[in-house]
Amino acid sequence: MLVGGGEACTDIEHLRSQTSLFGSVPSDSTLHRTFHQLNAETRTGLWDAIAGVRAEVWSRSSVTTGTGDVVLDIDASLHEIHSENKAGTAPHYKGGFGFHPIYCFADATGECLSETLRPGNAGANTITDHVEVLDQAIAGLPEEIAKGHRLGDDPGLVERRVRVRTDSAGCTNFVWDCRERNVEFSVVARSNASVHAAISRVRFDDQAWRQALTQAGEPRPGAAVAELTEFVDLTGWPPGTRLIVRREPLHQGAQGSLFPSETFRYWGHYTDSTADPVEADLDMRGHARVEDNIRRLKDSGASRFPFTDLDANRAWLDVVAFADALVRWFQLLCVPGRFATAEPKMMRWGFWHTPARLIRHARRNIVRIIDGWPTTAEILTTYQRIALLT
Repeated sequence: MLVGGGEACTDIEHLRSQTSLFGSVPSDSTLHRTFHQLNAETRTGLWDAIAGVRAEVWSRSSVTTGTGDVVLDIDASLHEIHSENKAGTAPHYKGGFGFHPIYCFADATGECLSETLRPGNAGANTITDHVEVLDQAIAGLPEEIAKGHRLGDDPGLVERRVRVRTDSAGCTNFVWDCRERNVEFSVVARSNASVHAAISRVRFDDQAWRQALTQAGEPRPGAAVAELTEFVDLTGWPPGTRLIVRREPLHQGAQGSLFPSETFRYWGHYTDSTADPVEADLDMRGHARVEDNIRRLKDSGASRFPFTDLDANRAWLDVVAFADALVRWFQLLCVPGRFATAEPKMMRWGFWHTPARLIRHARRNIVRIIDGWPTTAEILTTYQRIALLT
């Protein structure tokens, strides 16, 4: 229902007329009652079940196998709610009203590994919330990856490195919590006197700056990267912390800069990674993909919380994350070409809402797609890949 665009329990009724396709489908009242009965213990069990499937999927996909770093992205997002009757909602800093959940995603797959539903006035810099979603995300990783990354684990147990990226909200003691879990960090830098002084040292030193790259590995016009670790005060940061700064031509509408300038916008991040500065900057800019992941959740049921009860809405957000993960795995393992990374709307019009007839022939159910449907070839290829997997 959520994958197809449903936003409320009543939308389940549209699936009940196709029992031969979907099997036994509950009524909207049964669905409503179930969400109100999903307590914290049951929801934890569901996350554990999803983690078991994730381990199987990740062992089959080329984007998650190998020995490379496992990158986690943490970010919060405002969800507008147009009702004061829903428990747990509150006004937020942008003048609206609603929830302010915090998420943790796996960058390789885009799936939500953990989330916490918070009121709209929840702080963006709350360390406990960051640590909570990080611990939940690590618990949901395959055991060979999670090993060595739980609180108190011996660093010698680590078989595969895990790194977490956050915006400036993670520029707090959260980095020490990462160190306690043997997790590397990359967090967006905030403007302060020490950073100002460091940028001033190399502002006009062309030898200190190196050509920045685009995500495609091509030179980024006008942009350059420099490492300022030796010029900045890193007292209070974990040993091995570095400061990487990028400058790019100032343009209209540009966000805030680390350093006042009429020519360049300066942006940087702290990291304990040992990567080359240009590669570290390129990787950190990839944190922007978290916005795409959140947008996909909002397009799949998280833009509207249908219940007045807070725990029921927490269960709703959990199920939204589960549904999105199932679609992402389906796309990773089965779907060809452009649909492997397609947004929810494209998947609905290209796959889920395909006009077809379900007929019975020779004791088999056969789906006959309407003549001339533009994605017929992709759908048939997907069926072939499903057959290979099963």
